[in-house]
Amino acid sequence: MKRGILFHANGQEIWLHESLFTTFVIVIFLTVLSIWLGAKIKKADYRKKPEGILHITEILVEGVRNLTAQVMGEHNLGFAPYMLSLGAFLVCANLSGLLGFVPPTSDYNVTLALALITFVMIHFFSVKTKGLGGYFKQFAEPLAILTPINILGELANPVSLSFRLFGNILSGMLIMSLVYQGLSKISRLLIPLVAWPLHGYFDVFSGLLQTFIFLMLSMTYISSNMADPEEMAERRAAKHSAEVK
Repeated sequence: MKRGILFHANGQEIWLHESLFTTFVIVIFLTVLSIWLGAKIKKADYRKKPEGILHITEILVEGVRNLTAQVMGEHNLGFAPYMLSLGAFLVCANLSGLLGFVPPTSDYNVTLALALITFVMIHFFSVKTKGLGGYFKQFAEPLAILTPINILGELANPVSLSFRLFGNILSGMLIMSLVYQGLSKISRLLIPLVAWPLHGYFDVFSGLLQTFIFLMLSMTYISSNMADPEEMAERRAAKHSAEVK
């Protein structure tokens, strides 16, 4: 049986899966929250210490900036806003099961889409920082004969990244469903005592842990395929020298 929301438009049935509906809810919520926080930040006095939600926002922003700097380097702090946005979405998505929603990350289509975004960023910034020559050269290192294996390894990254997140969230959701079914047949009085504490592990702990792992792997994959600052400086110097000549 299909699960989701059914719309009727122009005599046609439009089926919206629960995970997609939850995704829309989360995106709308984060968009409204961002606009509201932006308005509060603009009105805030920069000479005073932030309080309340602004203080929490500052802690989160600084935390993501520090994590990005440690993993990707100070020269790649431009990735911090994206990592913060991705982390905010994943936290809301992974914890949405606590509110009775179907977590979007329990749908492989969602986790694969997120992994493909990371995959595109990996190779886009690799070409941007290394140039086409340096980009293709890396697949032949350390030996040219290993090129097919290196290519397969790169193609496997989004698959492993998406399956890791999808598998952990889906398994937690299935286990909790079985727990509720079992307890309802024994005694509903046991649900608060047994099921609710399990949410702390399968939803909260596992959800936050998987968010952290996804962010760490994304940052590691992107930064490891980019040229380091010295290489980039040499490329700029060589390009400038060629233009002068």
